[in-house]
Amino acid sequence: MAILPIITFPDKILRKKARKIKTIDKSIKSLSYDMLDTMNDAGGIGLAANQVGVLKRLIVVQIPEEEEPRIYINPEIIYREGSRMVEEGCLSVPGFIGTVERSIWVKFRALNLESKTVRIKADSLLAQVLEHEVDHLNGILYMDHLSEHEKLRSISEEEYSSTLRPVQKLNQAEDLTVFHPHSESEINP
Repeated sequence: MAILPIITFPDKILRKKARKIKTIDKSIKSLSYDMLDTMNDAGGIGLAANQVGVLKRLIVVQIPEEEEPRIYINPEIIYREGSRMVEEGCLSVPGFIGTVERSIWVKFRALNLESKTVRIKADSLLAQVLEHEVDHLNGILYMDHLSEHEKLRSISEEEYSSTLRPVQKLNQAEDLTVFHPHSESEINP
């Protein structure tokens, strides 16, 4: 697999809407694996195809608490509920973070590499990453959601890395399923 160059702001491709993938062939599978390698190499937890210069509706996600990465084709958020303020960074806007509003939980639908429909109800970090990456596919950057308009905070390289791959501490009173949305949140098609 290959490490692809990550497109950074203000490149215009980040503002373009990605096109639906009609056929999941070798080129899509190869691109998805290259995107995983690229995301992991950069220390990210999500990456959209337009961030590597490809206008196709494809995202990859690797949540720190999960062993297996996720590859989603033609992803869409089909329902959102609640709102919360979270700090976000982005591989395409290196060195900055900002506070944005995201949903408490989302219903999400996509295809996997086997062309099977995947439907999940996600909360916590997974919901945030799915919203962030689907936004990318629609030409929307997290900066567009800033709670204090035009207020990005410059951060050190070390702080930037920990923001992209946060280490979430589990409160003993919290339900463990919040970090494993597939166990109870899988929605049958």
